[in-house]
Amino acid sequence: MTGAGIAVLAVLVSLLFGAGFLLGRRTARPLRPSDVGTPVEHATFETLHTASLAAPPLRAGLTEESARRSARRLRSLLGTDALCLTDRERVLVWDGAGHHHGKDVLGHIGELLEGGRGTAFDSGCADLDCPLRWAVAVPLTVENRVLGALVAYAPRESAVLARAAGEVARWVCVQLELAELDRSRTQLIEAEIKALRAQISPHFIFNSLAAIASFVRTDPEEARELLLEFADFTRYSFRRHGEFTTLADELHSIDQYLALVRARFGKRLSVTLQVAPEVLPVALPFLCLQPLVENAVKHGLEGAVTPAREQPADTPFRITISALDAGSEAEVVIEDNGGGMDPERLRRILRGEATTPSTGIGLLNVDERLRQVYGDGYGLVIETGVGAGMKITLRLPKYRAGVHGS
Repeated sequence: MTGAGIAVLAVLVSLLFGAGFLLGRRTARPLRPSDVGTPVEHATFETLHTASLAAPPLRAGLTEESARRSARRLRSLLGTDALCLTDRERVLVWDGAGHHHGKDVLGHIGELLEGGRGTAFDSGCADLDCPLRWAVAVPLTVENRVLGALVAYAPRESAVLARAAGEVARWVCVQLELAELDRSRTQLIEAEIKALRAQISPHFIFNSLAAIASFVRTDPEEARELLLEFADFTRYSFRRHGEFTTLADELHSIDQYLALVRARFGKRLSVTLQVAPEVLPVALPFLCLQPLVENAVKHGLEGAVTPAREQPADTPFRITISALDAGSEAEVVIEDNGGGMDPERLRRILRGEATTPSTGIGLLNVDERLRQVYGDGYGLVIETGVGAGMKITLRLPKYRAGVHGS
């Protein structure tokens, strides 16, 4: 199933669950005949409510824990005597009567796990008191891979149960595919953060340590402060938890970074900060602003000492960072008076056509992550021209579901 197909199914399921929620509001108080409505309405509510309770565990993938937490709800949906969920190697959970059948399940569904086709079979139970005489098994597949099976047991053969098991299994597969998408998204974000970490130049680390060393004899206290700034900056940049942070933490990391840059360039760097206190708690993707500031320094201040720049050596490099309240959003602007960039080259960078580890990967990475988290309306807005410096503006919603600083 394609990503678009999964998204459509997810929307439909969300709408159904929304209807279940509204019905739930009506039935939150003790039931009276007037509350229940028709038997069909009540049955619809019960089905949607049960499905809504089974969905969250399955969004964690097909594991023993998720199977245990969802099996009772799934059996309730089917109204069957027993149900089990398996992966390719073992029974993850058995819910209902006849636990002794658990040892025989994998033997009955071996071909299903290999070929991905549903099957029905007699239980072959010798216990005359056991109600489980027949079973239907349906594969649980994600992207044409069989992850396991849903097996429903009943006292007798039932075409209705076979169809119902197929529908419930397909619904379970949608939840598992959404779990796979969540996992892929997390892995992609982790890869993007690793790329940004790799961009933290070894030359910057070397030059920072060299600058700190130069103060050891002349100003030991300054050397100590710079060493603490360096330690905090690297600790934040290479932390291993949380894909989001707060604007306060990101700006603090930028301040530490610029303190190390000032140690090298002194008065050649001029920094202006303008921050509204009310936007400091706003959450944003981790390492979202620091690469933009580093990009400005790398191609503005550090580029200014190369022969290619005809700017006088004593001309200060100015960088202005503002984070201001804009109603339901925070507006962050990073502006510098560096050499700027050809607009066409910038467009190619943001299309992913002209990036190297030293040019543009930070801009592209941050732009893509902002759009991924907040939508296409929240990418970078960049104003630049050759010799005209660069101004980068980004907007951050003060609240977005699932985005929490850590």
